[in-house]
Amino acid sequence: MAQNEEGQELDISDELIAERRAGEPGDTPENMHPWMRVIVGNIDVLNNWVGKITCFMLVPVIFAMIYEVVARKVFVAPTNWAYDTSRMFCGAMFMMGAGYALMRGVHIRADFLFRTWSPKTQAIVDASLYLLFYFPALLFFFWVSMDYTVKAWVTWERSMDTALMAPLAPARSAMPIGAFLLLIQGIAELLRCCHQMGGEAQRRLLQFLPVYIIGLALIFGNVFFPDVITLGGMFDSGLKGAGGLSQPMIGVIMIAVMLLAIFIGFPISFTLIFLGFAFGAWGFGGKMVFYLQTLQFNNVMLEQTLAAVPLFVFMGIMMEQAGLMERLFTSVQLMLSRTRGALYLAVLFVSTIFAAATGIVGASVTILGIMAAKTMNRSGYDVRLAAGTITAGGTLGILIPPSIMLVVMGPVLQVPVTDLFAAAIIPGIMLASMYAAYALIRCWLNPSLGPILPPEDQPTTSSFYWLEATMVISSIIILFTLIVKALSGSLQGFFPFSSILIPLGWMGLMYYASVWVKKNKPAGFFFSDLWYEFFLGLVPPSALVAFALGSILFGWATPTEGAGCGAFGALILTIAYRKLTSKMFYEALLKTLEISVLILFLVAASNFFGAVFSRLGTPMLLTEFLLAWDLSATMVLVIIMALIFLLGWPLEWVPIVLIIVPILIPVLVKLDINLTWFGILVAVNLQTAWLSPPVALSAYFLKGVVPEWDLKDIYFGMMQFMVIQLIGLALIFSFPEIALWLPEYIYGK
Repeated sequence: MAQNEEGQELDISDELIAERRAGEPGDTPENMHPWMRVIVGNIDVLNNWVGKITCFMLVPVIFAMIYEVVARKVFVAPTNWAYDTSRMFCGAMFMMGAGYALMRGVHIRADFLFRTWSPKTQAIVDASLYLLFYFPALLFFFWVSMDYTVKAWVTWERSMDTALMAPLAPARSAMPIGAFLLLIQGIAELLRCCHQMGGEAQRRLLQFLPVYIIGLALIFGNVFFPDVITLGGMFDSGLKGAGGLSQPMIGVIMIAVMLLAIFIGFPISFTLIFLGFAFGAWGFGGKMVFYLQTLQFNNVMLEQTLAAVPLFVFMGIMMEQAGLMERLFTSVQLMLSRTRGALYLAVLFVSTIFAAATGIVGASVTILGIMAAKTMNRSGYDVRLAAGTITAGGTLGILIPPSIMLVVMGPVLQVPVTDLFAAAIIPGIMLASMYAAYALIRCWLNPSLGPILPPEDQPTTSSFYWLEATMVISSIIILFTLIVKALSGSLQGFFPFSSILIPLGWMGLMYYASVWVKKNKPAGFFFSDLWYEFFLGLVPPSALVAFALGSILFGWATPTEGAGCGAFGALILTIAYRKLTSKMFYEALLKTLEISVLILFLVAASNFFGAVFSRLGTPMLLTEFLLAWDLSATMVLVIIMALIFLLGWPLEWVPIVLIIVPILIPVLVKLDINLTWFGILVAVNLQTAWLSPPVALSAYFLKGVVPEWDLKDIYFGMMQFMVIQLIGLALIFSFPEIALWLPEYIYGK
């Protein structure tokens, strides 16, 4: 029971979040200066209320997507407003929530070094970087985005890429408002650092602040009001070309500084924004780079594919809250209770199903640890193999669609998200099968690693147990086959509404057959109660995922529409299982806001950084440099995979996909490497990083809920499956058709 309580205290929905702040918004240390407490507390409360209100912007997006799908498919009357509604609300949501996310400490850091420093050192580093990076970048962004937004209001600018031609000013207003909220939250964070520093360091910082403010004001005035404040154009055109370096070489220095800067531990988004400003001003002038950032943020806000991110996040959180994972695990472990290694198989089966439902590694690893570890310990299972199956199974959410990482990667690679989803299905199933095969072979060679469950833990079944299993599983397979055929259109034309009525008819037949067997018990045959739990744990979430994913893969809905349907379906399932409360719904919206801001704000920041990098011409320089080595495409790809594997230790997938991958794309295009295949290689590679000690967070999530397991044993267990993962990566590398066959089968070459 203690284990369960500990798991409930651990936040499991945000494995990307490095520094989440505990405590209530507005809480400040009692020994902080009173004037600091007033400022910090009020700014925190303001951004907290903005976040609480902003998170509700997701609700109209879900409604718009559901309405659009129903209107288009049922009434053949598509809307002209749903597309703009979804992208503008989601864009405004992540911008307006950025200050709230900073207040809650959820902007991602590469903190593997930062967390080892003393609190005072952390405060000094943070304060220095807030002054150097944060305030100049956010001040300039606020001013330029304000000017950009005012012009949109004055001219009542409209979108030109949709039939609705929706006005852009309301959504665009989120940029200056979000920048302002970030600016004032930065003040609160700086004062926190000042308090944490204490003593002489605090006194010196407070003495320096007036000088800093005057200097920043002069730079700002020189850039935007050169007729009033002139410093010889030093901070605008005066920086352009300084030092006599070519633009491509400035970009090379930019990448080197970026790699160094993000490892210091400051939030990556703000580091990228500042570096984009600084090196853009050096390479091609100040004002141009300021407007470039505003345009890039505006583009991300209006990118409708990215609206799928918060919808899939919300879907995963609601599915987790419904408690379906625990129900399915219990039934599967009972179903396999007479099999050696049953709990390993149960963990991997459940993790594969819920990888598609949640896609959140922290949630999967933690819940699996809570559910399985106690039973594994009581049954005498090997700790290392148990830890390996739990952590490896939990990482499948990165790869198996609808993966949030693949949604983000699609626009980066300029590959349809549907292609990436289709390409990831077979590799995901292959890896899960390899995990299961390894666990079973180990148990066959050494039965003590996974003994049969004790008799008291085995369910009551009829003497025809295998007939029970065959009939139930076959019926479920037929049901999902009918659902897939219905989504693909294969069941149309038999009679009116045949695509809907045939799967429903089969479900009705299954139900009445089970009721008749239970009542009559022919020849003593009956279905065990465990099958009822298995059906309720497996079919609803799997059907929801099949519907959301199938509608996307077969072109019935766009990724955003499919995500909207999945989010709505998860909400309905939570209601059906009587798990929904107003508090839980509200907390799910807030968690969705936090994770969405974390990802989408970094998408916007990295797009700006990448735009500056491209404008400097460095990608072409790097392409020519690599091609000059005269290496084969295979060798170049091996080097790239090794680089991503190494970077996957200290960095999460978000900065790698958004910063490193775009730099490599020109080389890949020049070498004619299939980008869909490359995307799956990157996804499997980054999944491997979750199993690579000593940085892999999976180990810490599992240790958090199973404290009696030694971290060394968890590491050894993870490394076994990391080797399997590398074998899987090598297979996909050697046989690209593992990834490419299904998208080619569905969409053609």
